[in-house]
Parts: sequence; structure tokens; C-alpha cells
Amino acid sequence: MTTASGTAAGFVPPPYPYGRLSAVAAMAETVPGGMVDLSIGTPGDPPPPAVVAALSSSGAERGYPSSSGSPALLRAAAGWMTRRFGVDVDTGHIAACVGTKEFVATAAWLLRLRTPGRDTVLAPAVAYPTYAMSAQLAGCRAVGVPEAPGGGLDLSMISDDDAGRALMLWVNSPANPTGHLTDLGLATAWGRARGVPVFSDECYAEFTWDLWPPATILQHGTEGVVAVHSLSKRSNLAGVRVGFYAGDAELVTFLSEVRRHVGLMVAGPVQAAAVVALDDDDHVDAQRHRYRRRLERLAAVLAGRGLDATVPAGAFYLWVPAPDWARAQGESEGRDGAWVLAEALAAAAGVLVSPGEFYGEEGAGHVRIAVVAPDDRLELVAERLARSSDPRFGGA
Repeated sequence: MTTASGTAAGFVPPPYPYGRLSAVAAMAETVPGGMVDLSIGTPGDPPPPAVVAALSSSGAERGYPSSSGSPALLRAAAGWMTRRFGVDVDTGHIAACVGTKEFVATAAWLLRLRTPGRDTVLAPAVAYPTYAMSAQLAGCRAVGVPEAPGGGLDLSMISDDDAGRALMLWVNSPANPTGHLTDLGLATAWGRARGVPVFSDECYAEFTWDLWPPATILQHGTEGVVAVHSLSKRSNLAGVRVGFYAGDAELVTFLSEVRRHVGLMVAGPVQAAAVVALDDDDHVDAQRHRYRRRLERLAAVLAGRGLDATVPAGAFYLWVPAPDWARAQGESEGRDGAWVLAEALAAAAGVLVSPGEFYGEEGAGHVRIAVVAPDDRLELVAERLARSSDPRFGGA
């Protein structure tokens, strides 16, 4: 692309998806009691007090932190994986990241330095948008992998050409936004057979409802695979930015060494707090039960108002298709019925939800609802819908 002056145009960042919700948010704010924001997966519950205390008592503020992670953090991550997943990973095959979003966003760029002959990032077609953005930032092609019937990736739909050009395959289980589970063993075998590294985003792994203990791709060995974990969801620590990745020795070493040169490092006090969080499973078990209860409650409320809301296999989102009335109105107005549903929910219940197109074109026709608000705010949504006079939600 060139400009009017004939010079090449530079990269123009696309609009940030959630910034497009401002008009719908303003609509929700007008409802008495204010907006209940269920559009983003930002934890609304507090982290454990001991974790917060560790942030101010580590004495790690003075020196530069280790880019790959302190010995204590790596031991805590290894111990957690043994307890939760029954896998033993050498601490030399684990490294820290500044929250997993930055790892997802930069992984393709760094891997292309390692394998410059490959130019394709494979990821779920309906997914966390940063997978596709990571490809764009790396100058790569983003190729969406459709879901198989019943959930999970349909790897048979990846062409031989795309597989041959693939820099990496992202899997996400439980998946954002659908909550579906992926067969990680199948993904591992697919990647190894084709020499494609498989990166497994497992930030919701501890929030699975019918599968326990939870799954990790590392249960199928470490060769050619990397598991990515975050403390943002499990410990309500999205604001401190800390996660880690673990698996294939060569991949982890390469990425951690390049990241060291870039200066990507988790703050020392944050690493100390992460050790405390990873050493404690009780607070995660409590959060897990809390999210399950909220999913069941809100799904029942929405189903009672005529929406097809069901509890997913994992994660803390409801993935709700737009009903017939929303689709019909959307078609008449030349837009996605999910936006019609989002606006109707904002007007009737003061609740802000995300249209599914934020997660890829194939997500159109759905909304994602994150049950992250405190219980009293979710009950406020239920009360508003119950007394709404909007006939689209059963009102008189």
C-alpha cells in the first residue's frame, strides 16, 4: 500500500476491539445503578492477602530482576505443574513472561528470527484476538483453524501448504471465548508429525468443570510443545502482569535468550508475589467454585429470558448465540445480530457484553459474557431482567 505521495504506508494499528463498545457502554451506564461490565475477562475478585503482602516485602526493588525468572519462581512453577497436572518439568525448561498477552503477541516475531523460512501462524478461527495480531506484528499470515463438531480444533482442515509454511500452531483449552476443550494429545501428534511447534495457551486450565484434574499439553511430553500459563485468571492478578512458559528445551531456551536481549522481565516484587500465589492452590479452588456457581446462575437467568445460554466445558464465559429476533433485526439493518443483542442487554439490564466478531469473523452471531463481576452485581443483572418490560426478554 502506498500513500498519496507515493511513499510506502507504515503499519496502522486496527481499532482495539473493546474500544468499539463505547456507545453500548454509554447506554448501559444510563440504567439506574450503573453499568455491570461483563465484556472483558478482568477478574473482579481480590487476590489472596498473602500475595499482596509479598509485593511490598520482597526487597527485590533494588536490582534488575532475572528475565527468565528467579530460581524461586521457577521452582514454584515446576511444583505447581507437578501438583496440578502430574508432570515434572526441569526448571531450566521454564521461563517467566510479563503476563501472557505480551508473550502471545511477541512469540511469532521471535520465532521468525529462528525460522525465517516460515511465515504462517495457525490459531483457532474463533479465538483471543492476540493470536492473529501476533502474526500481523511478525509480518506473517494468520490462518484460522475451524472448530470440529462438538468443539476443539479440526486439524484436518489445515492444508498441506499452510502446514508446510507454519511457524507455529496455537491451541487454547479451555478456549476463549467458547469454553470448549481441545484434544491436546492430537494437537501434539499433529505438530510433531509436521515439525510445527505447538503452543498451548492454558490460562484457564484450572477452570474446567467436568475434567479434573485439568489437562496440559505437557502431559504428552515436551518435545516440540510449549505450555503458556498466567496468574491473571487463577489468582486474580491481572494487574501485576506475570506468567510463564514451559516445555521444549530448545524452544524455551531460544525464546528466553532473545527476550533477555529485548529486556522483557517481570518486576522483582511481582516475581516474589507469584511464588506465593503458585504455592497455594486453596484460593484457586475457591475461585473455581465461585465461577462455576456464577456461570450456572447467569446461564439460568438468561435461559429464562429466552436466550440459549449454557454452562461451557471450561473458562468463565457464556458464549450465547443471538436469538431469532436479534438476527432478524440485524439483517434488516445490515449488521450482525450480536450487536443488536448487546444493545438490548445494555438497555434492559445495564450489562455490557462483547460481540463475538471480536474473536474472529466466525464468531459473529454470538456474544461473550464474562462472569467476573462480584455476585451482587450479577444479581443486579438478574433483577433488572426479571423486571424488564422489554418484550424481547419476556416483558409485558
